[in-house]
This record gives sequence, C-alpha cells and structure tokens, in this order.
Amino acid sequence: MLFNSLEFVGFFLIVTSLFFILPHKYRWLLLLLSSCYFYMAFIPIYILVLAFTIVVDYFAGILIEKSAGAKRKWFLRMSIVANISILSFFKYFNFFNDNISFLLKLFHFTNPVSNLSGFALPIGLSFHTFQAMSYTIEVYHGNQKAERKFGIYALYVMFYPQLVAGPIERPQNMIHQFYEPKKFEYNRVVAGLKIILWGFFKKLVIADRLSIYVNAVFNNPSHHSGKTFFIATFFFWLQIYCDFSGYSDIAIGTAKVMGYNLMENFHRPMFGGSITNFWNRWHLSLYSWFRDYVFTPLAKTARRNRTKLLAYVVIVFLLSGLWHGANWTYVMWGGFTGLSIVAERIYRDKVKPQKYISRLWMKILGTIITFFITGTAGMFFRANSVKDIFHISKSIITMKPGALFKGSPPINFYYYLLVALTLLSVEFCQEYLPQVKLLNSKHLVLRYTGYVLILMIILMIGVFNGSQFIYFQF
Repeated sequence: MLFNSLEFVGFFLIVTSLFFILPHKYRWLLLLLSSCYFYMAFIPIYILVLAFTIVVDYFAGILIEKSAGAKRKWFLRMSIVANISILSFFKYFNFFNDNISFLLKLFHFTNPVSNLSGFALPIGLSFHTFQAMSYTIEVYHGNQKAERKFGIYALYVMFYPQLVAGPIERPQNMIHQFYEPKKFEYNRVVAGLKIILWGFFKKLVIADRLSIYVNAVFNNPSHHSGKTFFIATFFFWLQIYCDFSGYSDIAIGTAKVMGYNLMENFHRPMFGGSITNFWNRWHLSLYSWFRDYVFTPLAKTARRNRTKLLAYVVIVFLLSGLWHGANWTYVMWGGFTGLSIVAERIYRDKVKPQKYISRLWMKILGTIITFFITGTAGMFFRANSVKDIFHISKSIITMKPGALFKGSPPINFYYYLLVALTLLSVEFCQEYLPQVKLLNSKHLVLRYTGYVLILMIILMIGVFNGSQFIYFQF
C-alpha cells in the first residue's frame, strides 16, 4: 500500500478514526493488526519473514537482560546474526554470488552455486532490520529494558507509518509511547495533517514530476548530451530528496495525528553549508544508526589516531552504500561520499579557510561546493550500472554536445525548473526567514488560503501514477 494512493487515504482515515474511538487498552492491537494489513498489501507471504525476526529479537532481548558476562554478548550476536542472515539472503546473495562467479571465471573456473530466483526483496527489509537490531543493542548496553509484552514489541518493529522506509527509530523513543494514553487534540491533529500535506506536495508535485525528466535521461544514457546529464543530475538530487523527505513527512505527520512522535529524518540538508553538515542533516535516523553502532565502536579502537578515524569514515559510508543496494554503483556512491568528507576535513584542518574569509562567505561557498559534490554523488546513486557512470561522467566533463531539451519540450523543462526553485525558496525561508509563514500563520484567512492553495496545486499538477517511493526498494 503506497502512501500516494487513494487506498492509503481510506486506510488512514479508518484506522485513525477507530484509534480515537477505541479505549486505550485496545489501541495497540488495532495498530498492530493495521500494520500487518498494511505490510501484507505488498507481498503477503513476507509477513512471515518479519514475524521470524520479531520472535528471535523478542526472546533475545529478554535473554540478554537476564544473562551476565559472555552469555549476554552471545545472545546479542545470535540476534544480530539472525537479522543480518535474513537481510543477506534476500538482498545480497545474488550480488555476492555474481561477483564470485566473475572472479572464478578469470581463472577459468565455474561457480557451482546458482543464483536465487523467484524471490523479490521484502519491502523495507533494510529499515525494519536495522530498527530491530537497535533494540537488542540498546538492551545489551542497558539503555532499554527488555519488553515483556510481545504485542508491544511487535508493534515497535511494525508500526505502519515508518515500517517500510523509516525513520529508523530507537526503542527508547517509541516503546514507552505505546503505553501512554493518547487524546484527540485539535492543534496536534492539525499540525500532523499539515506535515502530511507538505509531504504529499514534495512527492507528487516535485519528486514525481522531476522523475519524468530524470528517468528519460538516465534510462537512455547513449542518447543525451553533457548538458542534459548535468541538469538531470541536479534534478535527481532534488527528486530523491523530495521523494524520501516527502515519505518521512507523511510518516511523521501520520504518527503525530495519533499522538506519536517520530524523530526528524531531514533538516534542510542543502543549507548545511558543508559536506559534513549536509550528511548531518540528511536521513538522520540512518546516519545516527551508523554513527552510534558502527563508527563510535570503531573510533574507540583508534585511540585518537587521525588517519584511522578518517579511514573509518570511508568504511562507514561504504557500508552505507551497500545498505542502500546490492550494486557496485551504491558502493561507489558510498566510497565517493566518504572520501569527499575526508577531503573536506583535511582541507579545513590544514588550510583553515576561516582565517581568510568571513563566516557568511564560508556558508555561501560551502553550500555551492556541497551542492556540486552531493549532486555528483547522486549521479553514482542513480546510474543503472558502473558502465553508465563512466559514460555520464565523461559526457559531463567533456560537455558532450547535444540538445538540452531532447526528450522533453522546453516548456516542460522550465516547469521542472520552476518546481525545483519553489522547493528551494520554501526551505530557504524555513532556514533563514522563519518569520515568513503561510501554513503556520496566526491569521486564519491566510492560513486556510495556504491549505487550499497547496491542495489545489497537488490536485492540478501532481503526478498520480502510483509511483513507488524510491527508498521502498531498500
């Protein structure tokens, strides 16, 4: 069930209405059953995969809490191995097997193991796997008590707003909320609906509209020019931001209507002013997960060794690339991103540009440089193959000649540019001019004018083709 569908609108209205009608003691059951239905709307049989990991981690949490010494670590490892094994089987088996076959072929050997066929990747598997792992890790570190109520723990993993694409929550933030009674509060409900509305605007009006141009270019790389690739790369950067942050907004708003607070997943990353700050504002739930559970333990072993710390940054982003997809294009994206952060840190430490230019110009120049670096990284992310990456890169560098509007009439191109500038203008005001308000205006007429205006734009020029959110494939 996609958020950008009439089916979800009906589902949301029915579940939310029943949520406020039912007594508090039955609400967890309503949400759990609704979440199961929501997940089974994709491929029903894969609910069993989710059920397996839920059972394993539920008992692992209790065993970790009850045990001491080496046993605690053993139960934690058991849980992590179970989760990673499921993820690896569905997501990475064919990828690694193909690479083994390639290496064996170089030495004139044949790989006796065939690729798996007939298995689709369970939707959102990487997201709920990481959320489940965070539970047992936090119980192990003593930051979360093991949950004794199986239904509540299952709901923590399966809560439908963030089940298939995050935010990746921590148990400390979510589990206690399922025990707290929730009342219907008009201001909170309206605030949640406004977040949902803006999420739909990002997805339907900007992301899906830009995808028309982006897909036409990246799916036919041999037919396009360097200028077209440059523009398509910029558009994809905005497309994936609006697609994923739009999903996050809908998820956060949906939960907020019922009284549940999910963590912020995006914080206007394009205005971070540096590559490092960009990633400190982008997909916060994933990168805080890698920071806390991968980078920090590695950093403790570095003993303030600067070279090792920078190497660990690259390693973490390589793992992040692999997390996104079983393809060398994602690994290249992770390596490029990690190296760009390392290069920026070395430059700032050695050159110390803050001595020569003002903070304002540091912010402006940093924003421009960050745009080009992260945009280039987006090209790695979107390309269909490594071969396409080299072709597109060469075309941009040499500015391979050709028509800018090939495959898209000029009027459509300027429309795409208009929606992109609309997003940047809104987020610029949110970052630097918070006094400029439309949906949050104190004036009733102005506020409702904003609601109607955005809704009309969505209905008039939104793309209602039922396109899947990009991050559902991860």
